[in-house]
Amino acid sequence: MSNEADDTDEWDEIGFVISSKYRIAVLETLATGPSIPSSIAAETGLPITHVSRALRALRERSLVELLVSKQKKKGRIYGMTERGQQLWKRIEAEGLID
Repeated sequence: MSNEADDTDEWDEIGFVISSKYRIAVLETLATGPSIPSSIAAETGLPITHVSRALRALRERSLVELLVSKQKKKGRIYGMTERGQQLWKRIEAEGLID
């Protein structure tokens, strides 16, 4: 039973990610390695406000993490958590993004 619940939880997370082009773009960028919001914005062509909002939402779900001190205001480096990496691999494997 718990395995079925785990699968449902994972699909809930996948649905959360793929329902936003911003979250997809942020995870896709972080899949190549840790980055700062301004670099993610530059690489994806997205406004920094959307990148910041996507990072916050992904952090709340433990898919990305802040790799430097929370007190640091400049040079905040984000990376994918292990859970985020697993989820991203599944999204790619299932062909759920273009």
